[in-house]
Amino acid sequence: MATVVLSPFNVTNAPEVGGHFWVYMQYAQGLRRLGCDVYWLEEFRPSGDLNRDACLVAPFLERMDRFGLGGKVLLYKHRGSGSPSGLVLDFLGVESSQAEQVIRRADLLLNFHYRVDPELLARFQRTTLVDIDPGLLQFWISTGQLTVPQHDVYFTISETVRRPFAKFPDCRISWVRIRAPVSLESWPFVYDERAPTFTTVSSWWGDEFITNGRDVFYENNKRVTFLDFVEVPERTDQALELALFLGEGDANEPASPQNASPRIPVPEHLRRRADRHPYVGDAVDRRLLERHGWRIRHAAAVAGSPEAYQSYIQQSRGEFSCAKPSCMELQNAWVSDRTICYLASGKPAVVQNTGPSAFLPNGEGLFRFSTLEEAAGALATINSDYGRHCRAAREIAETFFDAKQVAERILNSGLSPASWGQLIADSAPLDSSGAGGESESSP
Repeated sequence: MATVVLSPFNVTNAPEVGGHFWVYMQYAQGLRRLGCDVYWLEEFRPSGDLNRDACLVAPFLERMDRFGLGGKVLLYKHRGSGSPSGLVLDFLGVESSQAEQVIRRADLLLNFHYRVDPELLARFQRTTLVDIDPGLLQFWISTGQLTVPQHDVYFTISETVRRPFAKFPDCRISWVRIRAPVSLESWPFVYDERAPTFTTVSSWWGDEFITNGRDVFYENNKRVTFLDFVEVPERTDQALELALFLGEGDANEPASPQNASPRIPVPEHLRRRADRHPYVGDAVDRRLLERHGWRIRHAAAVAGSPEAYQSYIQQSRGEFSCAKPSCMELQNAWVSDRTICYLASGKPAVVQNTGPSAFLPNGEGLFRFSTLEEAAGALATINSDYGRHCRAAREIAETFFDAKQVAERILNSGLSPASWGQLIADSAPLDSSGAGGESESSP
């Protein structure tokens, strides 16, 4: 049985961002379906308030029990580095010697934390990095805004990296392409022809500008693209709802899940030049959206936990969503992990076209729009034969994004052929649910 350690970023400290948990849990469940012994290694950032920290850690550990990872969570705090003994970590709820033993004997580290400490990496036999910000990660590396420690293997969910037509560099890295996974057992088909509303869950304003450190290229908040398509509700009878991280004034939403975007001071005159839709405040944007017919809810109210996030998606009629401007600028053919959850649930998705794809369908179950007319037309097409498009959505998830298939590719590329073959031979399968005895409908 292969022992695989996942290294996510900022999950325990951000419990209100329900979808963020699922990004990494999909990988964990896919690996478990293959019979791997999976551990979750994450840095916990103390607040200084012991009661508050306990209220974060205890529910998180209880949730991990339900996902079959009870006793396999290694939360750590940095005590210091540069000492004669090197990096010193304090682990929460587990003996340090036990945690270090897991790290030393692990066959593979699957790392999502771009700024992971190199001393921690060095303790693993074999390390892999997973790029879940395709195009942007390569841009940040190439412009010196981000330095990623060396890994043995580099995975990316980018379809276009290292292609001749790619609009971003490969940074001279041999990227191994994978697809964003969804645990089909955890996300079953849920059909309700009476479900009234197309929805999505999204960030709004994050003060994010794409820059090379000298010049601002453009604002990269989702508000820009949603405002480009602000008239969609006026061109369809279909109800559209946005669950957004909104404040009453300036930006105060949680940090982006990956928290990788470099924050470089941007002069005000360059901000103004970069804005297609100058930002005044969340309250102003909300009133504008509502005037055009959008229903607005706060994301924390409907997706403030992994369970609530899943319920919100499964009660929706489908998804309508835009992408960050960088996806269109870079033409990375990106599809959101959130959209894949909609598809797996049998919810058709109408999402912004992020560039030509060699495998993504367009026109049955999944629609990729570039204009207002395409967006409105896709909604009408889905509603004309809703059941067929629901079934097609699930088939897309099963065919292209099955977490078990993604996990197989990760192990095939992440481990040497000899060790991978032996580990698979030694592995024992899980129960049919793949979730430690939980039912298929459980989160």
